[in-house]
Formats: sequence, structure tokens, C-alpha cells
Amino acid sequence: HFFPLSLALNSSDAGLLLDVPVALRVFSVDYHHVQAPFEIVLWIMLASLAKLGFHWSGRVPAVVPESCLLIMVGLMVGGVIYGVRHSAPPTLSARTPSSSSCSPIVLDAGYFLPGRLFFENLGTILWYAVLGTLWNVMGIGLSLYGVCLLAPESLGDVSLLHCLLFGSLIAAVDPVAVLSVFQEIHVNEQLHILVFGESLLNDAVTVVLYKLFESFLRMPTISGVDVLLGGCRVVVVGLGGLCLGLFFGLLAALTSRFTSRAQVIAPLFVFLYSYLSYLTSEMLHLSGIMAIVTCAVTMKQYVEANVSQRSNTSIQYFLKMWSSVSETLIFIFLGVSTIQDVHMWDWPFVCSTLLLCLLWRALGVLLLTAVVNKLRRNAVTFRDQFIIAYGGLRGAICFSLVFLIDDFPKKRLFITTTIVVILFTVFVQGMTIKPLVELLEVKKRKRALPTVSEEIHSRILDHLLAGIEDVVGYWGQHYWKDKLVLLYYSFLIFTTRWQPTPQFSLVSKCDLHQCSNGRPTKCISCVFEFEV
Repeated sequence: HFFPLSLALNSSDAGLLLDVPVALRVFSVDYHHVQAPFEIVLWIMLASLAKLGFHWSGRVPAVVPESCLLIMVGLMVGGVIYGVRHSAPPTLSARTPSSSSCSPIVLDAGYFLPGRLFFENLGTILWYAVLGTLWNVMGIGLSLYGVCLLAPESLGDVSLLHCLLFGSLIAAVDPVAVLSVFQEIHVNEQLHILVFGESLLNDAVTVVLYKLFESFLRMPTISGVDVLLGGCRVVVVGLGGLCLGLFFGLLAALTSRFTSRAQVIAPLFVFLYSYLSYLTSEMLHLSGIMAIVTCAVTMKQYVEANVSQRSNTSIQYFLKMWSSVSETLIFIFLGVSTIQDVHMWDWPFVCSTLLLCLLWRALGVLLLTAVVNKLRRNAVTFRDQFIIAYGGLRGAICFSLVFLIDDFPKKRLFITTTIVVILFTVFVQGMTIKPLVELLEVKKRKRALPTVSEEIHSRILDHLLAGIEDVVGYWGQHYWKDKLVLLYYSFLIFTTRWQPTPQFSLVSKCDLHQCSNGRPTKCISCVFEFEV
């Protein structure tokens, strides 16, 4: 054994310690000294090797989604750990697959979010995310309370607030699971942005409702004023996260302006400001997901104009790598944490929850779409509505929230039911959604990239429609979009070193995009079209 030098010098028994013969060891093992980082590296290595193996396994990834395969690996690893230790290791706690683990995935999704599509469909996305989530939470919660009243022998100790609390977490559509599955089936851009945008903002609403019902459970009595304050809190949490994300995004844009002499650290500010917006929101009990998405969307255009092309490439590759590793670890942790001894089974409650999740989501999508289609120029088709309803996959968010519920007699039943819903949605719905897309002949995403001519005509049409709306006195989406673009360029000149040089022209951006995807650029014709 080695004794610390400071201990030997400061101890009153220093003379005794000097008399103890200490043999010099040539080789020794001290696992506890490196246990935490060593196990983290091993888990990341396992996740990376598993993902690498799936892509070399031939036809398996074409039939089974990658998320299902990763959960299966987690189930096998969890079975081995439980068989050896009869408990999960400390690194696999209930908080492991929490929203903080999802932040790299949400950051990646926000940074590469197709801005035009997202803002054109923002009203519909908010319609699904806010009203749809409230519909699902109240519908599932009240229906489950009715089930509990019909079975007083086994479920009599489950209160209405407990059912609403469980409904708020089980209604959380997981953006990680949705993104993992929908990236593989290549549906059209509008359907993809509706499903993904709804799942992204849905989490912010469900987490707020979860904390609200959790606060109500800890209160001895609930008055009408408390309910009113709870509704105000939902609005404050969402708007507060939005404002914080906007603030840190603009701060990142301003900071990146002064990185010309230190381009090496320019990508670092993207990650620091994004994660700082998330941590600040969580510290203030605001929506961290809203903050990090808003921060990423806000900073992207300004950062790209300030930093070099190499720095932009570094940012893109690091974000993709970070989100891919996080996504892989989350699904493996879900599988590992499923193998536990905390399960409690109740057939009526488990089956009712599964059926109610499917029923209320389908009804919500049909009713909300019937209303929103009257206000949309491009209506959401019935086939797209079916995929939106069927694509409500659950994952890490509801899994982590159910473990954070305060102890009460039926907490283990809630955990078991949540795991069943997650496994059903990921395996059954995730594996069958691709054949259903083919069977229903849902419109697929275009493979070809837009040309310079298409981009120019699209911008001309936007300006033309904005001018027509201004002339007739109708302030529609094109009018406000044009105002936002003017505001964007005004702030761009102030916060960046941007100049209208050829390296920032539309031609160069399209050529660079096509070259990065291995496509011919036809630069001469593009330049000619641009100048004309």
C-alpha cells in the first residue's frame, strides 16, 4: 500500500509510519481510482460497436429499426448484470436516460432544423403540441381514473391526481425515438416536420404538466387560485425557455464575431452557449428543451456567417457524433434498466393504458387536423394523419419521469406500465410503420437537392406574395416572413463580420451543398442563372 506523503508528515504517528517497511510495487491495480470514467468509456465503446455491427449485419437494419436492436442489446446486457449482481450498477440509475441526456440530440435537431418548413408549419405544430398534449393528458388521466374506480380492490388507492400525473408522463412523445424511426422511412418533408416538431415541443409541455401535477400532489388542498396559477406557470415556463434560448443564441452570434483570430475555439461557443441555455432554464425551472432548440435555431445562421468553413464542418460533425452516441446510449440504457425487480403487474391497468394511449392520440389527431385543415393552404391528408397518430412513440422522457414519482403503493405498477408502453410503441409501431408507409403509398421525400434556379424562384415568389399581401392589406404568413427576413439581415450586419461576398452567395452555398453530397455542381450555368 502507498501512504500519502501529506498524511505521513502531518500525522502524530509519523515516527511509527517510518518504521513500517513499505515494499515498492512494480505493478499494481487500482480500479476504484478510474472506475467512473472507465465504465463510461466502456459503455460508449459498447454502444459504438453495437451500432457499427448493425450496419454490417446485412438485411437486419432494413427490417428492424436501429432503436429496437439497441434496446435488445440493452436487455441482454441488463440480464447478464442482473444475473451476476442482482441489481443494476450505479451508473444505470433512473436519471441516466433523462432529458439532460437528450440535450445533445435536441441540440442537433434544432441546429439542423429546416427553418423554412418549420416556420411555415409552426401554427400546426403548436396546435398539435399544445392542444394535442392537453387532450391526451386529460383524456388518458381521466379514463384511467375511471378504470381505477371500476377495480377498487386492486386500484382503489390510485387517486385522480396520480392518474393525471401518470397521464402527463405517458403522453410524452419522445423525439429521440421519433427521429430514429422517421429518418429511416424517408417520408415527405411536411409530414416529417409535423411529427418531429410536435414531438419536440410536446416534451416541453408534458414536463411542465408533470411538475404541475407533482406540486398539486404535495399540497394538502387545491383551490381555484392554485389551478389558475398552474395555468399561468405553464405559459411562463414555455415562454421563459423561449426567451432564454433566444438570448443565448444572440449572445453566441455576437461572441462568434470576435473569433477571427482564434478560429480553433469558435465551435466551442456553439456547444457552451447551447448547454448553458439548457442548464440556466433548468436552474430557473423553465423549459430546457425549448431553450436549447431556440438557441440552436437562433445562432445557426449567424455563426455560419462568422466562422470559417472548416469550423462549420467541425461543428456539424461533432453535433452528429455527439447526438448519435447519446441516442445509442439512451436506447441501451432503456433496455438495461428494464431488467429490474421493481415490477408490479395488473392486467386491467396495463392493457387499458396501452389502448387509451392509442385511442386518445388517434382521436386527437383527427379532431385537431379537421380544424387546422380549414386554415391551411396544403391540407394534411388522411394518410398523413394516420402516420402522425401511429408515430407517437414513447421513450426516454416518460421512462425517466416515472422513476422520479414520489413513493406511493402503486409506483411500481406505473413503472411496469410505462415500460410496456415504451416497448410496444418502439417495437410494434416502430417496426410496422415502414411497411404501412409503403402500403398506404405515403408521399416520400425528394432525393434531389434544390438547384440554384429553384432557390431563386422560390425567393422571388416569397417576395411577390409578401408584396401582394401588403397591397391588399392582408398581413399573412408571407408578409411576416418578409419582415422577419429583414430583421434577420439587419441583425446579421450588426453581430457578424458578414459581407455580401461571393463566398456567402447563394451559388456558393448550393455548390458546396451539392459537392458535400457527391453531386455535380454545374457552376457556370448556376452563376449565369444567378446573374440573370
